[in-house]
Amino acid sequence: MSLPDTPKTDVQEHGANQQVSDRRLFMQLHVFGGCLDAKAPLRALESSRVEAVLYHDANDPRGIAVLAMSEDPTFFVSSLRELLNAEPFAALAPKPELTMFGRTYASGFEADLDEWLLRRPRRTALNPAWPWAIWYPLRRTGGFSRLTPQEQGAIIREHSVLGRAYGDADLAHDVRLACHGLDLHDNDFVIGLVGRELHPLSHLVQAMRKTMQTSQYLQTLGPFFVGHALWQSPHR
Repeated sequence: MSLPDTPKTDVQEHGANQQVSDRRLFMQLHVFGGCLDAKAPLRALESSRVEAVLYHDANDPRGIAVLAMSEDPTFFVSSLRELLNAEPFAALAPKPELTMFGRTYASGFEADLDEWLLRRPRRTALNPAWPWAIWYPLRRTGGFSRLTPQEQGAIIREHSVLGRAYGDADLAHDVRLACHGLDLHDNDFVIGLVGRELHPLSHLVQAMRKTMQTSQYLQTLGPFFVGHALWQSPHR
């Protein structure tokens, strides 16, 4: 008796109108303490020509952070690793508890898949008009996975509508990354909120506390990194 065919595993990203892509953007945040002067890290990043943001840490007067991005995950264990293991970064104190690593993903409804996966996240993180940022990971409860697709969709839409309202008003703009299996603490997602001012970003986090997803289906949220961009590489 012949065995049934094994279903084909599909790891591609799917958008609307049968769009398919094998491309996605990886982003990683590294946070450091003990930086008395950020000029040397800034010069090192400029000369490296990596796509990145250098932040001043709002919660540590000697803290900085580097948000780096690439479509090739090998970049993070090669070029970025070499950069961060050399001076001036080698003299700083890493804060691995604040490291965040994720990848862009599609939900199947995106009208322009490459825009969503590649161009929009870069444009958001590297926009000099939006220097303030709050980055944090989150993990949903197992109960969310047991909901029907319709129930999950309604919960996610509530979150999306709220975020879109802040974006339309130019108060807060988001970067959403999946980090399944990439995160030290087994988080599901990394979220970046960026904007002109810090208060609206905090206000959006506060407003989201009232949504069903945050109030009933989040197991963990944070830690939070709050930064102000000192330097951003030119958007390509």
